[in-house]
Amino acid sequence: MATLEQEDPQAYEILNGEMRRQLEGIELIPSENYVSEAILEIMGSIFTNKYSEGYPGKRYYGGQEFTDKIENLAIERAKELFGAEHVNVQPYSGSPANAAVYFGLLNYGDTVMGLKLDHGGHITHGLPISFSGKSYKFVQYEVEKETGRLNYDKIRELARQCKPKMIVCGYTAYPPEVDWKAFRSICDEVNAIAFADISHTAGMIAGGALQNPVPYFDVVMTTTHKTLRGPRGAIIMCKEKYAKDIDRAVFPGLQGGPHEHQIAAKAVCFKEALEPGFKEYAEQIIKNAKALAEELKKYGFTLISGGTETHLILIDLTNKNIPGKEAQAVLDQVGITLNKNTVPFDPRSPFDPSGIRLGTPAVTTRGFREPEMKLIAKWLNEVLSAPKDETVLKRVKEEVVATCKKFPVPGIKI
Repeated sequence: MATLEQEDPQAYEILNGEMRRQLEGIELIPSENYVSEAILEIMGSIFTNKYSEGYPGKRYYGGQEFTDKIENLAIERAKELFGAEHVNVQPYSGSPANAAVYFGLLNYGDTVMGLKLDHGGHITHGLPISFSGKSYKFVQYEVEKETGRLNYDKIRELARQCKPKMIVCGYTAYPPEVDWKAFRSICDEVNAIAFADISHTAGMIAGGALQNPVPYFDVVMTTTHKTLRGPRGAIIMCKEKYAKDIDRAVFPGLQGGPHEHQIAAKAVCFKEALEPGFKEYAEQIIKNAKALAEELKKYGFTLISGGTETHLILIDLTNKNIPGKEAQAVLDQVGITLNKNTVPFDPRSPFDPSGIRLGTPAVTTRGFREPEMKLIAKWLNEVLSAPKDETVLKRVKEEVVATCKKFPVPGIKI
């Protein structure tokens, strides 16, 4: 970073501060992770200089020999990784990719089913104030109040009633594993397009630790960061019959020139996910999450759905007498990062909800295992039991930093 330090010391100082924050803190936001040094290198490469509107072999500018090669490489690796018939690697991120799926396969005003946001869905799954809720008639299903889990029989009955053109499944705050075959059966019964958003679980699916919906779903979207441990971006996978509609929706429907430096990094990400060690990482994410969940329950934390089967834990803090917003802020002070989050049937505002959401992908990448999950649970309990005790906060902060020094972050050198 010598050139940056010389040319823009102010930006360099901010970057250095963020690197130190990542090195000395524990990242528990379940949608965050650390990319490899190879991905950092190609993301910052000269591919960022090149415009390449169109698709490989059908570009609108000249000079596309190598952009075509890198994009085709990303496509072929993604196909191999997930067993997909067709892959579009150009979406900038998850929300634009979901917009492209809707734009390509639906008409405005069509009926779609998606999980409510405060029950674990995403804003693009039909939140009334988002483009999805404004453009399409979303019918929202919920989890069961008693269990925090999906009731597939109730979802089937709702689908029979509303006859959706598409059903969206795959979530942002739902700890159990999704029964993809149950959703496929429901979609077949009502003749709906089966659309899976696996942004959170793609890494574990690619590593064989969770079931893969790609072989039997019509269309599947995933971001390439989160558990897949690649650059910020997204891909859309679909059956060949939907390929033309999806490609036209991405370009020229919703996007212009693709970000080839980002696509190049996706290609590297998929290669890394095809390597044998990725399977061990994917399995360890879930082992860590389950170990952390069990320790948290010992301290009396209320876990939505009773625990986790994935990478993610959702906690209702009502019995701890501390709201999610305050919990997030005080944990930030000791170097533990997670996010405030609504819980199903939450009586509090989304801006100051009852819960927190945490997960294990990033700490697993650093090398944390089950013994460190016990430490994290202990620290969470200590801090949230005494959020104003400066002595406790200071001690936990020191312990967090000392532990983090044993586990380097890929690509960060200070």
